[in-house]
Amino acid sequence: MIRVLSRRGDDRKFWDSKKAQEGELSAIAAVAEAVRIFELEKARGATAFKVEEGKPTQRIDMFDPTAEQIVIVPKVVGG
Repeated sequence: MIRVLSRRGDDRKFWDSKKAQEGELSAIAAVAEAVRIFELEKARGATAFKVEEGKPTQRIDMFDPTAEQIVIVPKVVGG
């Protein structure tokens, strides 16, 4: 799952990397959409974190389709 935090809460997109590796078209499309979201938000200055149960949260700069959850935190603008 990829979660993009926003004023509205968060937007979520789910994918199944195992089915994508097996060639299931809908799973491949879901991974591609998650990659698109990841790249778009990173280009806007967001920070991404890989969150996995029982492990420390890890900042990432590249999309990881095997991650349990990726949380995207938009760039904070003061003023």
